[in-house]
Amino acid sequence: MSLRKRLYSRNFFVANLVILGIVVGFGLAFLFRAPPSGSSSLPVVKAETPSMVTNPDTEASIETAELVQNALHNIAKTVLPAVVELDVVEGGQQTQQQAPSFPFYFFFGPDSPFSDQFQPQEGLGSGVIVRRTGKTVYILTNHHVAGNAAKITVKLSDGREYEGKLVGSDERKDIALVKFETDDSDISIAKLGDSSKLQVGDLAIAVGSPFGYIASVTAGIISALGRTGGPDENINDFIQTDAAINKGNSGGALVNIKGEVIGINTWIASPSGGSVGLGFSIPINNVKDAIDDLITNGTVKYGWLGVSLSNISQDKASAKELGLEGKKGAFISHIFLNGPADKAGILPGDFITAVNGKAIQSTDELVRVVGDIKPGSTAKLEFIRSGVVMTASTKIELRDNAIASNNANIFPGVTVISLKSDSIDQKKIPSGVRGALVIDVLAKSPAASMGLQSGDIITKLNGKNIDNLRDFYELLAKESEKKLVFTVNRNGQTVETLAYVRK
Repeated sequence: MSLRKRLYSRNFFVANLVILGIVVGFGLAFLFRAPPSGSSSLPVVKAETPSMVTNPDTEASIETAELVQNALHNIAKTVLPAVVELDVVEGGQQTQQQAPSFPFYFFFGPDSPFSDQFQPQEGLGSGVIVRRTGKTVYILTNHHVAGNAAKITVKLSDGREYEGKLVGSDERKDIALVKFETDDSDISIAKLGDSSKLQVGDLAIAVGSPFGYIASVTAGIISALGRTGGPDENINDFIQTDAAINKGNSGGALVNIKGEVIGINTWIASPSGGSVGLGFSIPINNVKDAIDDLITNGTVKYGWLGVSLSNISQDKASAKELGLEGKKGAFISHIFLNGPADKAGILPGDFITAVNGKAIQSTDELVRVVGDIKPGSTAKLEFIRSGVVMTASTKIELRDNAIASNNANIFPGVTVISLKSDSIDQKKIPSGVRGALVIDVLAKSPAASMGLQSGDIITKLNGKNIDNLRDFYELLAKESEKKLVFTVNRNGQTVETLAYVRK
């Protein structure tokens, strides 16, 4: 029989019906089988959002949340046009292979180590439009973003691009000013707020271009104020915020709930280089006057007191001997000969507690406060000397880096601490020896010329005994106009230094 005839035969058709019936029967039995003993069938329900149970309190909370949301909308609309992206090329600079060190990770530049050769380096950052004069628009950003730029491209949030030019920068405050020229009349200028009015817990919004994502907004709060210890000896007292800040945000704006710029985002503390809620911004009040200096001079002009400071008062034993336990201020360890402080009668060992009535909390704060005083102005200093509160007026001069970096002008040039300091191994102190321990001698300073060395224990000055730090600074003040000779204990031996006569 042919295959065609077999497929259409009666027997083949009946066999297929039987097989189909068996399959259908098994299927129905599976679908309608009884549940196992001891169990019950579960109802089938659809996943859907339940209706919100509303009441007056809930509705009031929603209305409050919407008000906050609308405020954020308004902030974004107001601030975004005034915050720009800066694409930067640093040309012809030789760079060394280096990896960033924890906890300071700047926000722009390649993640991989630079090769040791001359080549353009590309970077990314943000900036804030702070002023316009005619066709010239000025953008505030960080020194580490644009301070060494050979080429700058300014990108607005609406996509417009302009060729930027560096006006000037300042490494100590990590700020720079960039400008571009335009006939466009609709350039938005940011409104600068008052960072002195900030409180911990205030809402904070960060605006910038993290990782090149232009016009990004993140929100958080002010986590802390007055933070110090920024990278590269930055002298600012930073605003800490948990608003997300990442690479590319540097130079962008930190704004308050009113849309006012209260800070310039600068650095983050992170083990990975990404945001972990530890972002830091330069308070806008720290840089308002600097904007004028950069426009006028291309640099920031700092006031100079002519002193060198130390944190010796943070050492418990040293603070106790000096009578400074629990006191806030800045300790003067050296003065610059013929500098403003020297002319006003300020001496090594004086402890500055206030400037023009403003209380000084730390050495960093004294540097900032004096630096912001216009050169030529007179400042009233309040300080403690040998336990006595005193005042003096001094004329603040213009900081000259050539003078400030010349150790030959600094007196005495030796840093000492208490022999009872916790940082000292008491077993290494000769029995019965009293005095002050030398921990640092500045090269080319008077102390260096006399032959003082780190590790020396100063026991006498001009033959007069020194029992502790207070004796050291009191005798130094009395004898400073005379020929000075120190007697020291060096490796168990008594040694006299060379003589020094102040010129």
